[in-house]
Amino acid sequence: MNTAFRPLAGRRGLIVGVANEHSIAWGCARRAHGLGAELALSCLNAKAVTYTAPLAEQLGAPLFTCDVSDATAMQAMVDSAARQLGGLDFVVHSIAWAPHDDLHGRVADSSADGFARAMQISCHSFAALARLAEPHMREGGTLVTMSYLGAEEAVPHYGLMGPVKAALESMVRYLALELGPAGIRVHAVSPGPVPTRAASGLPEFDSLMASARAQAPLRRLVTLDEIGDCVAFLVGPGATGMTGQTLFVDAGVHAVR
Repeated sequence: MNTAFRPLAGRRGLIVGVANEHSIAWGCARRAHGLGAELALSCLNAKAVTYTAPLAEQLGAPLFTCDVSDATAMQAMVDSAARQLGGLDFVVHSIAWAPHDDLHGRVADSSADGFARAMQISCHSFAALARLAEPHMREGGTLVTMSYLGAEEAVPHYGLMGPVKAALESMVRYLALELGPAGIRVHAVSPGPVPTRAASGLPEFDSLMASARAQAPLRRLVTLDEIGDCVAFLVGPGATGMTGQTLFVDAGVHAVR
């Protein structure tokens, strides 16, 4: 990479949801850092630190643990990241979870508690991050979350996460409306299937990847770097006139289904 091309130089970002070197959040962090951004990272808990601490060290980034179902922990993470970075220019939310039984069963059979938990962690946590980050974005900023085609279409085996991601994409539009006057832009990125730890919990995930590869006009899956490059564009100077959108990075699958 040309080290002179650093469009994110001087921009400060918090990337939430790093699990290991295969996670989408890590792809976003690696690319943003390569383009000049100063970062703070978060992972779920002390167990995850084993995998994420070496990654944070590569970027010279502070690493926080945060269970987004804990409001106090979220407040502490955002405030600590903003304090160490001197403010926030962007936040990337890359978190999705649902209870195993609800994820692997029919939507019709999902439990009320399981559905509520999936919504809290995978969807409402983005609204909570927006509220917490807003005071630290005094000159505007960008919030980005991760969705999937199953938000718009009924994708076999995606199950409960489909309605949850649909709610998340709607939330992006409402947050864009509400935060726009403060100069804060809000987007969702919708990657094609990639073999992350979270995705591996989906039933028949190998079949989902094979189907995506076969249907994609580019006849392949996308990479973490390609997802990270899209996010870097959205949080950078080239996307200042955009907000409230869902951008697909899926080798074209969404266009041909």
